[in-house]
Amino acid sequence: MGSVLIIDDEQSILQVFDYALSRCGFKVETAVDGREGLQKFLSGRFDLVVTDVLLQGMDGRDILKTIRCSERRQTPVIGMSGTPWLLSDAGFDHVLEKPFSIHRLVESVHGLIKRGLPEA
Repeated sequence: MGSVLIIDDEQSILQVFDYALSRCGFKVETAVDGREGLQKFLSGRFDLVVTDVLLQGMDGRDILKTIRCSERRQTPVIGMSGTPWLLSDAGFDHVLEKPFSIHRLVESVHGLIKRGLPEA
């Protein structure tokens, strides 16, 4: 189905997202902060990144900027935020407004990965 990197500083959110996306057939990797997430992104291969916008140190916008300057700049990035209106021009491929349902997360991930993967 595709590989997804999830970056969030709340362990419970990482566990729920990992469980839900794994059950839908996605290969999931998680990171507890922006620095760890960026390290995993740069050393791995992901079809999509889901990141919280408000993180300690390196936030979601910093992660997005680094991804867009990398060799894999076309990787879709979903930003999660309780203030989505502040992200309208940030460059995320999709923004999920908190709170959102797991169903909406899965639909968003599936849609962006399907759009980005070549047809079999």
